[in-house]
Amino acid sequence: MSVAFTAGFALSLGLILAIGAQNAFVLRQGLRGEHVTPVVVVCCLSEALLIATGVAGFEAFGRAVPWALEAMRWGGVAFLVVYGARALKAALAGEGAMRAEGAPGTELRQALGAALAITWANPHVYLDTVGLIGAVAAQYRPDHWAFGAGALAASCLFFAALGYGARLLAPVFGRPAAWRVLDAVVGATMLGLAAKLALGA
Repeated sequence: MSVAFTAGFALSLGLILAIGAQNAFVLRQGLRGEHVTPVVVVCCLSEALLIATGVAGFEAFGRAVPWALEAMRWGGVAFLVVYGARALKAALAGEGAMRAEGAPGTELRQALGAALAITWANPHVYLDTVGLIGAVAAQYRPDHWAFGAGALAASCLFFAALGYGARLLAPVFGRPAAWRVLDAVVGATMLGLAAKLALGA
């Protein structure tokens, strides 16, 4: 295993371990046992396209069009604030608990649409997955594609573990209070990420 592959794997795993919109959605689908495989596949394919874009030279694009990165930064702030507020509202209202107690499941097309929206409509994903991974990958030329392969491997392994491993947590999330805690943690994390992004961290 090359140094570049290992470095890409480590960076991607570090980025994705924090609770984010995408992996929170995968976790929720896994806990509910709904369309887990299609959702994981969509997330992995999306990651592949995003990482490939970054490795292929998004860093150079950012230097050439700096306003695009700034626009994405503030778009990411707005997205994260809205998502975080919705999660906190769900925690206060116990909406996650109601879904856990047997509300009608979502259709496959709805689940896939939500997975695509959470991935591609979140500018923060571009800043991390495309911008950061692309910038670091450039330092590993000519092995930058090995770096990207490592990053993708970490993302896909994490999504699979999250989606299928969530079943082990099902007994815990059989209690309505656990869903409220999950929504509260996700909401607080999203608002914290929004603040860091707004401050340029």
